[in-house]
Amino acid sequence: MYTTKNLLDLSHSICGEYLKKYEYPWEALPEIKHMILELQKNLNKEEYSEIKEGVFVHKTATVAPTACLIGPAIIGAGTEIRHCAFIRENVIVGDDCVIGNSCEAKNVIIFDKTQVPHFNYVGDSIMGYHSHMGAGSIVSNLKSDGSNVVVRSGEQKQETHLRKFGAIIGDNVEIGCNSVLNPGTVVGRNSNIYPLSRVRGQVPENSIYKDEGNIVEKIA
Repeated sequence: MYTTKNLLDLSHSICGEYLKKYEYPWEALPEIKHMILELQKNLNKEEYSEIKEGVFVHKTATVAPTACLIGPAIIGAGTEIRHCAFIRENVIVGDDCVIGNSCEAKNVIIFDKTQVPHFNYVGDSIMGYHSHMGAGSIVSNLKSDGSNVVVRSGEQKQETHLRKFGAIIGDNVEIGCNSVLNPGTVVGRNSNIYPLSRVRGQVPENSIYKDEGNIVEKIA
């Protein structure tokens, strides 16, 4: 459940080849800056423009004049960076994505066709292909006591050795409006999180998270 290959289709990210070497996707979080700097060396300069130092944007992407982008960052083809969005260092946004009004992203990998469209925060996380955050939903990336984040599944614990780690959101996941994903949350592929949820630990793939202790299997 936790492994990179079980959560993410790596063909839908510019850094897919880099991610293959990590058994668990959160292992890649401290390396995002390095990934970006390596990828930027080989970007096609006929397709990408360096709009400011360390910020490479595909020429088919649109960036609102009120958005703030701080490098290093890569913004993919056809992506929209909307009004007052804040791209805050070490961010890879894939193709055909949306980073919306007053949304903030920091040290994240966002796969293709993923939407973070309305008043969202995503930090120290990975969002899989075609996933979506409802309005006002956020990823919490730091425990209140500042201790290292642990991934939990029932009574099992997986040490991450990371002080800052938000969530791993698998492919085709829907996060309901005003939900909070607590540090170390892992959401499996094709799952839905009800609005106003407070999520901690593991949500299996093909599931519906209604509330804590009430996770049901999706029926096709």
